[in-house]
Amino acid sequence: MTPRRVLSLAGQAFVAVVVLSLIAGQVLGYPVLLGYVTTGSMTGTIDPGDGFIAVPSAVSGDVDEGDVVTFQAQELHGGGLTTHRIVDRTGRGFTTKGDANPFPDQDGGEPPVKRAQIVAHALQVNGHIVTIPHLGTAVMGVRDAVSSTQRQLAVLTGSRSLLGSSGLTYLLFALSFALYLFDVVADRGAEKERERERERERNAAVSSRAVIGVLAAVLVVTATAAMVVPAGTQQYGVVSAEFQSDRPTVIPAGGSSTLTYPVDNGGVVPIDVYLEPASDGVTAAPAQVHVSSRSVVNASVTLHAPPDTGYYRRYVTEYRYLALLPRPVLAVAHDVHPWLPIVLVDAELAAMMVLLGSVLLDDGRIRARTRDSRHNRSLLARIRRALTR
Repeated sequence: MTPRRVLSLAGQAFVAVVVLSLIAGQVLGYPVLLGYVTTGSMTGTIDPGDGFIAVPSAVSGDVDEGDVVTFQAQELHGGGLTTHRIVDRTGRGFTTKGDANPFPDQDGGEPPVKRAQIVAHALQVNGHIVTIPHLGTAVMGVRDAVSSTQRQLAVLTGSRSLLGSSGLTYLLFALSFALYLFDVVADRGAEKERERERERERNAAVSSRAVIGVLAAVLVVTATAAMVVPAGTQQYGVVSAEFQSDRPTVIPAGGSSTLTYPVDNGGVVPIDVYLEPASDGVTAAPAQVHVSSRSVVNASVTLHAPPDTGYYRRYVTEYRYLALLPRPVLAVAHDVHPWLPIVLVDAELAAMMVLLGSVLLDDGRIRARTRDSRHNRSLLARIRRALTR
């Protein structure tokens, strides 16, 4: 493989990682690997429209003063993701502030930030944030263009299914199919020299290992999304009051209230769910729940009100895993780190796909199109032939 080819593949891999991380961030609701800011509150550190390398809080470790974090704000900008610096730590949470702002967020009505609200850390090297100039500007431009295209297509077709994330899936599929057709037409219409034809034929031989790898990657991504997207942290707003109330979150000072926490599984694979307190003043029972396919199991969350009256926030974090690991293994892995069972499940699924693919696609290589009529079949047709022979 030539150095030029290596650089080309490396560039394609980099672009793929960037695109996948941005898409994953949109799906999960928090930045994965890459994030960006849209306002000037961090100007001088992260300018408006610039990006940064986002380390998910699940793997970033403890939160310290001086860290720049992305958190789910309650009041800032109407609520939503905000990227500011931790400037202090109190008994009620973290104090945050934009580097370009004259006062902390909490002076403007934002409650102290709890650990459960923090979804990512901005990577720092020698005390400096690693930024990516204009990443956010580019992402927002592409997002606006895609949204505009979706709206226009929805108007032309009269179908609202082309809007939102599902519509984006349809557009990506249509674009991929169009690019494939273009590749077929361009390849058939081009005249190549004999030596270049032999080179093309060599490159057209697709290794069955590559096909298996792609299928395994798709399976792993799908399984990870099934475990991560429905899980997360649930917030409860508790009012510690001096009176009785019919509302379960309005609790007499020093008392407690128990709520039902439904754990639903709409998939065909059973799941194991762990419920853990993510703040003081809350307990969940049972701590571990097994949910069969397409069913619901009710757990309970008990909220405790402090002796002092006022408004308090309580958090419960849900971790869910496909029930593919033995219970003892799952318990040990979860105790080590909540993401370790996800890694083990993904590894198990990938190994199963590789084993299955090795049995079904055992010829080593799958030939793609050539000028010989015997081989003038699409890659899909060859895979189908390999599976049915």
